[in-house]
Amino acid sequence: MTTSLKGLSRLDRERLTAILRGTKGTVDVADVANILAVTRPAAGKMLSRWAAKGWFMRVSRGLYVPIPLDSTTSNVPLEDAWIVADRLLAPCYIGGWSAAEYWGLTEQIFRTLVVMTTTQPRNRHMNIQDTSFQIRSVAGKAMFGLSVIWRGQVKVNVSDPTRTILDLLVDPRLGGGIRSSVDIFQNYLQSDSRNLELLINYADRLGNGAVFKRLGFLIEQILPDESQLLQECRDRLTQGYTRLDTKLPADRLVTRWRLWVPDQWQAG
Repeated sequence: MTTSLKGLSRLDRERLTAILRGTKGTVDVADVANILAVTRPAAGKMLSRWAAKGWFMRVSRGLYVPIPLDSTTSNVPLEDAWIVADRLLAPCYIGGWSAAEYWGLTEQIFRTLVVMTTTQPRNRHMNIQDTSFQIRSVAGKAMFGLSVIWRGQVKVNVSDPTRTILDLLVDPRLGGGIRSSVDIFQNYLQSDSRNLELLINYADRLGNGAVFKRLGFLIEQILPDESQLLQECRDRLTQGYTRLDTKLPADRLVTRWRLWVPDQWQAG
């Protein structure tokens, strides 16, 4: 619903100015209560009133983002979805295809932001002001291989290039499917970020056996001369069989990698 921006009293303008100076991209009830030295119920009423007048946009219960001052309506896209994700889902990091885009590992444009979080949200496919979020839960021990970047005045975690590849090997859907994930992987292998030793170390730390099956199979096709890396993958093979991509038919079993793949599937 679109809300036309309405005027504020002098007191409200002074309060609003103090809040905008004291916050970084998002505002919640606790922020307002602390900055204005009022009770939380009073702070909640202020935010609700300002949102009704079009000066804030509610993105979740108790959390708001300010409307740009030059806007004539409150029906505007999020200025920075990364900041909103960090505030809503922390501890978290931006991962999957969103991280691949950030590091220049794909030219595809994805409309949905991938967020990896240690929380357990009920809704894993949120849409806030026409911005879509795909949310995946990870264990606390998986919060490694991250880079801290600044988005305005806010620090946000994003998976580093190698960790991004690891997540795609865990679940190719995070890269848009195996075809898109392989394209991202090939771009990684041709980039300055390539670090296969670190990739193995990360995979060891995560402890997901499917990673080595997919990695060995793909390296055998893309970089068949990487004998040491292939051997390291073989040494780490776990029991059982994995599919290359759970969303694709698996017609052929590659026994040396314990991997089911689509018939005649080839990387590239």
